[in-house]
Amino acid sequence: MSGSAVGIVLATGNQTYLGTIARSIAGHRAATAFDKGISKVSFLLVRFMLVMIPFVFLVNGLTKGDWLEAFIFAVSVAVGLTPEMFPMIVTANLSKGALTMSKKKTIVKDLNAIQNFGAMNILCTDKTGTLTCDQIVLEKYINADGSQDSEKRILRHAYFNSFFQTGLKNLMDKAILSHVKELSLEYLKDNYKKVDEIPFDFTRRRMSVVVEDRQGKRQIITKGAVEEMLEICTFAEFDGGVHPFSSELKRKAQEISEQMNRQGMRVIAVAQKSYLDKECDFCVEDESDMVLIGYLAFLDPPKPSAARTIRQLHEHGIEVKILSGDNDAVVRTIARQVGIDTHNALTGPELAAMTDEERRKAVGEVTVFSKLTPLQKTQIIALLQEQQHTVGFLGDGINDAAALRQSDIGISVDSAVDIAKESADIILLEKDLMVLEDGVLEGRKTFGNIIKYVKMTASSNFGNMFSVMAASAFLPFLPMLPIHLLIQNLLYDVSQTTIPFDRMDAEYLRKPRKWDASDLSRFMICIGPISSVFDIVTYLVLWYVFGCTSLEHQTLFQSGWFIEGLLSQTLIVHMIRTRKIPFIQSRASWQVTGLTVLVMAIGILIPFTPLGHSIGLESLPLSYFPWLVGILLTYCILTQLVKSWYIRRFVKWL
Repeated sequence: MSGSAVGIVLATGNQTYLGTIARSIAGHRAATAFDKGISKVSFLLVRFMLVMIPFVFLVNGLTKGDWLEAFIFAVSVAVGLTPEMFPMIVTANLSKGALTMSKKKTIVKDLNAIQNFGAMNILCTDKTGTLTCDQIVLEKYINADGSQDSEKRILRHAYFNSFFQTGLKNLMDKAILSHVKELSLEYLKDNYKKVDEIPFDFTRRRMSVVVEDRQGKRQIITKGAVEEMLEICTFAEFDGGVHPFSSELKRKAQEISEQMNRQGMRVIAVAQKSYLDKECDFCVEDESDMVLIGYLAFLDPPKPSAARTIRQLHEHGIEVKILSGDNDAVVRTIARQVGIDTHNALTGPELAAMTDEERRKAVGEVTVFSKLTPLQKTQIIALLQEQQHTVGFLGDGINDAAALRQSDIGISVDSAVDIAKESADIILLEKDLMVLEDGVLEGRKTFGNIIKYVKMTASSNFGNMFSVMAASAFLPFLPMLPIHLLIQNLLYDVSQTTIPFDRMDAEYLRKPRKWDASDLSRFMICIGPISSVFDIVTYLVLWYVFGCTSLEHQTLFQSGWFIEGLLSQTLIVHMIRTRKIPFIQSRASWQVTGLTVLVMAIGILIPFTPLGHSIGLESLPLSYFPWLVGILLTYCILTQLVKSWYIRRFVKWL
């Protein structure tokens, strides 16, 4: 294209419509539910360590009198209490989840999104292209009075509007152009040239072009949402004439539109004005005193998998809300077809008229929102997040970008516009929505395996802390040397590296899961001291049965507690990983079982090897092992009993 023109710049950069959207998705993204949960749990574990270590240092220094040795021992305890495997376990779990999803043709852009998938309890979704097939077809075009447009006058005007506009053509524009091409009517445009254009915006919800025919006659052609179009029409054309647009005609026009909306069709109105009082510089004010000439009805049916997916999401504790910019009746119809309750529905203008308090209440109760602006979609998600919900958003359009950015997990599709895909955390490469259920389950498995590690580590460390303090206060020697603590901690960490490959009980996957630091504190206090009880029992056995009462028997004592401590810590992996009875009602994956057995075997053998002797351990008498088996068996039984009480008392386990 070549030529010259005079342009008037009304806004630049961030002041333009696209700039507004770009500004809303730029900058640092707010912390998601996963980010906040990780931070709370990490700080809890670190605070626990920082509080306990000085106490261990003081107790050992005061009772033993050797402050250097007390310091080294306290540092070793600090290393043992530090959840150094936490970042690795989290990353490994998230990576495994992302790898699993990739096999189901899903791109995970942000690893944290996997866990947010599992924590999500509300999924907000756009309608077009997400719940529907995104294959809009022009079904019918009818006159203003509801009769068939046999002369294709409405189609012709709509074609000029869609063809001559310079903006990004939406799906309805493409459907109009495709239909005209099928009818071989493209030659009609050759008789006209474009003079001006009034672009679309989400406030007016319409757009106009000004065209001129070969005789120099100009007309403005406008198409858009029916409600907004009726506001600018004062005449209607039917039966070969132009008639005043009376209230009766307006009511009939609304009935025609609503009837087609109830059939699931999206309806737009087309109007024109021929006698223009200006030559150029057309603006929004020129969209007035228009002549309504008819309607176009488009069909975009729901995806075959939409209803089944929504039903499955409901069964997994996820509420689905539709956030759409489309007509209320169309959105309600599609919602009913896919199984979403439409009794609570709200439009964008109604939402805007509410007070802040009314709006907060409404977003929690309403399931279907229509005629929303992009900003309102973002506001709804933010209000839901304020109510402690983990919110996902599924969208594919330019007007969904800000909402995708605001949500805890933004989900888009491969056919989405670039800005939507850029704002999303997860991109679906298949049109089948059942992958959403797969993502939810994978997210819950990921979170479950992460929380296993956290609770295993927290309760074990909490129990070990009491054991170390008790031994430090009453023994004339260190209960274990620093090197023993470090090796024990290393072996325990190794036993947990296969947790990302563990399976989760089916009951755990039935509802959303999220971080709860208060639950972790309660878990530590209730479960942690159990191991301390049996550590102290081990002390007593070594002291009274095997005579480890002096420095001469220090290595025997340390060897006995080294094995008992490692085995009890490793067994807790199996006790905590399920709310059921381990090994009987719920079995760990072969990777977890194999590695924990291997670590326990290595731990038992170390005191009998030259390596063990070199670090201050000694071979234990065989008579010690029946005591060890009895202690560990009783430990497992008591832990299971406390677990049953804990579940009855607090309902939750992992």
